[in-house]
Amino acid sequence: MSCAVPSLDNLGRTFTKRLSMTMTYAIDTPELETAPQAQAGRPVAGSKDLYFSLLDNPQAGSEAAQDYLLAQIEAARQEPCDLPEGAWQLPAWIQGKAEAVGIAYREYLGARKNGAPRRYFGSKSHALHFLKGVAPTKLVDGAWLYGTLPRWENPDFHPLIKTYLEELGDGVPDKNHVTLYRRLLAAHGCEHWESLPESHFVQGAIQLALAWNADRFLPEVIGYNLGYEQLPLHLLITSYELNELGIDPYYFTLHVTVDNAGSGHAHKAVQALRNLMAQSSDPAAFFQRVLDGYRLNELGACTTSVIAAFDLEAELVEIFSAKAAVGRNMHSDYCRVAGRSINDWLGEPQQMPAFLAAMESAGWIKRGEDAENSRFWRLIQGERAEMFGVFSAYEQQVLRDWIQSARDDDASQRTTRVLSHRARQRMLETLTQHGSRSAYPERGLIRRHAAGSMQGDAELRELEEKVASAPGKPEAMAMLGRLMTPSVHHTAIGLMATRLYSQLLDA
Repeated sequence: MSCAVPSLDNLGRTFTKRLSMTMTYAIDTPELETAPQAQAGRPVAGSKDLYFSLLDNPQAGSEAAQDYLLAQIEAARQEPCDLPEGAWQLPAWIQGKAEAVGIAYREYLGARKNGAPRRYFGSKSHALHFLKGVAPTKLVDGAWLYGTLPRWENPDFHPLIKTYLEELGDGVPDKNHVTLYRRLLAAHGCEHWESLPESHFVQGAIQLALAWNADRFLPEVIGYNLGYEQLPLHLLITSYELNELGIDPYYFTLHVTVDNAGSGHAHKAVQALRNLMAQSSDPAAFFQRVLDGYRLNELGACTTSVIAAFDLEAELVEIFSAKAAVGRNMHSDYCRVAGRSINDWLGEPQQMPAFLAAMESAGWIKRGEDAENSRFWRLIQGERAEMFGVFSAYEQQVLRDWIQSARDDDASQRTTRVLSHRARQRMLETLTQHGSRSAYPERGLIRRHAAGSMQGDAELRELEEKVASAPGKPEAMAMLGRLMTPSVHHTAIGLMATRLYSQLLDA
């Protein structure tokens, strides 16, 4: 499949001739207020509320986003910062961190080879809980750089812009980070993450707030980008253990490669910082604000805190409590456990721990055995299961692991068969073809000149015609940028716009 748009070559040359090359660049570094606007009477929005507000209607939340960023910057200043004192020291600092991570990962692999258990995930449900827990951040991946798109005329912004384009997969669905993560969640029934606690939305809200306020918070955007694009040890371990559990780690392994210090996003982050700081009227003040942006990475829930917070039985109780609110009046009176009707048990969600214990005592659940040996499991899984469809794939995995968790041989640490990336991709495609989860662009949706015209072809031609009829390259780039927002770029039209923008940028 070719994703090229040949006609844009001439279009880019035409726009380049029209564009004046006499412009000069200067970056001011205005002082930020040291306290949020809440002191003037406006309350600072919560992370979850702001997150969804900026996805749904970013213009309406611009003022709230600025207040939120000021409050988060104030909080982040209490966090430690390991950046060197001068920007010129950053390349060596990044190289040193990468080497330290490599050594630690090698030690981890050696320990695993010698029989050590998984460090992060005690079971597959633990790993899926992690995928759901970090979804608010992963589903806006790269958003903090969106606000740099209007600066395309300044080549010193290109490292940041190209990083954003790579987060978007340059318009290719199989490389767009948000599309990949949506596929991963859908494949395992983990799409319902909106009820996560407030702390899980902090990083996503910061990224979206930076996206829509890049002009005012440019040093913070650069600092945040510098911190986010470093290669952490937990990314390597997460990828390894997800693969071990039969969960496609491609979203994570992709970040291992693109974030490398030699030529990847980490390198681009330093390049952009040094070039743009040199254009500032006050480089020292600029760098201090970069430090603030770097510290923003430390706020809210993170990979290791989400992993550490998992409790298998507590998660199962929460799942059953949510089911109780819906199913408490849906059962016949003859359905009884420990002398009480199912409707009676489900009438009070706080009874769910006792309900699970009662089902175990009554033999409906046989802990420590294969899930298939439990009568309750057969009610939810099987060809003639009376409760088929009540529990999602994720919820079934939690229940399965809880039932089997009492085994003496600790089944949760057994290694499953490791699939190749190609085999995992085939598995994901099968799941998405036969399931009802198709809210994201599928592989092969965008084809430029495939035999038998598709709707995607017509949409691409229409967008291409609009770009071609624009008065100049600035207008064309602005038009495309409006289709590359954090909430749109992973849709079919957003992917098309990204491909056009990528080609015009260097035309």
